[in-house]
Amino acid sequence: MTETRQSLLEFPCDFPLKIMGARHDEFAQTIAAVVLRHAPDFNPATMEMRPSKAGNYLSLTCTIRATSQLQLDDLYRELSSHPMVKVVL
Repeated sequence: MTETRQSLLEFPCDFPLKIMGARHDEFAQTIAAVVLRHAPDFNPATMEMRPSKAGNYLSLTCTIRATSQLQLDDLYRELSSHPMVKVVL
């Protein structure tokens, strides 16, 4: 039996992703490169960065123009399996 997965989103849409990881010099650039592989029109200059209170972690918010559920799933899968990433929301 094959099930078609329905999305509650209407595409295309602006979709914010929050990516958290240990604070590292290359973290933001590395994450921007991953996001650009899946959303070539993403502008890294729009990425929001917030350090944790103690400064050990960095939270990035990347808002992409999502075109499909498959695009979001693939991007989420690559980000969440990246060794620098702790959490993707």
